[in-house]
Amino acid sequence: MALILKGAPAAAALDNETLKAVHLLKIRGITPTLGILRVGDRPDDMAYEAAAVRRCEKLGIETKLVSLPADVKQGALMAQIARLNSNERIHGVLMFRPLPSHLDERAACAALMPCKDVDGITPESASMLYTGSGGGFAPCTAEAVIALLEHYGIGLDGKNAVVVGRSLVIGRPVSMLLLARNATVTVCHSRTRGLPELTRRADIVVTALGKAESLTADCFMPGQIVIDVGINYSGEKQRLVGDVHFEAVEPIVGAVSPVPAGVGAVTTAILAKHVAAAAGGMT
Repeated sequence: MALILKGAPAAAALDNETLKAVHLLKIRGITPTLGILRVGDRPDDMAYEAAAVRRCEKLGIETKLVSLPADVKQGALMAQIARLNSNERIHGVLMFRPLPSHLDERAACAALMPCKDVDGITPESASMLYTGSGGGFAPCTAEAVIALLEHYGIGLDGKNAVVVGRSLVIGRPVSMLLLARNATVTVCHSRTRGLPELTRRADIVVTALGKAESLTADCFMPGQIVIDVGINYSGEKQRLVGDVHFEAVEPIVGAVSPVPAGVGAVTTAILAKHVAAAAGGMT
């Protein structure tokens, strides 16, 4: 049976670091604060928002919630981003994506001040990630994948890694983070031919496809490490599942992260850590 890579222990270790940083900041009279900007009321955004607020409260980080209607105009959205930029008490900003299709998401991301970009959405943050020049923050979920692997002592140097998914939120940035740790990375996606053959060759498989339980037993081999980043709602009861069919795959592989209780718990811990760093509390 596989080792279950639960997120809670990794998140707790990160929280301990963040608590120390927040304590030192408050001694200096600084209360780290996260601004959360949400357009509309998508269930996954609402769930992540609630989890992020709980994590921040636990660690002494304040939150400022800004909720805009789904039909908000571009000008109103940009004005709100400008307010968050100019508010010196807000050290980091989390803007939920994707934005509604009528909005120019690229312009909204570019409008955010890079120093407040704690989720790696600005062009400046992306440039630093993709060039390996350092500075800025990687997208929280992508960094959470690496943090989970590191917590469980899973080395990446020289490993063959397959990333299933090519989004700017997870697939591409996690590929860059894996490369930076000397993994050899293959990026696959929904149109990749012969996907099971490719995933079976990997030492580490990271799935971020967004298709419920679409990766089944035929995609995996004994001993592999599987990190499931998929968040999907399946069936009439809207059960939360990953991209990996957990019940079929868990008896085969060496280790696998569950959904829920896997990468998601680490993601909010990374977000809090980024806010503390943006406030000047961590190196």
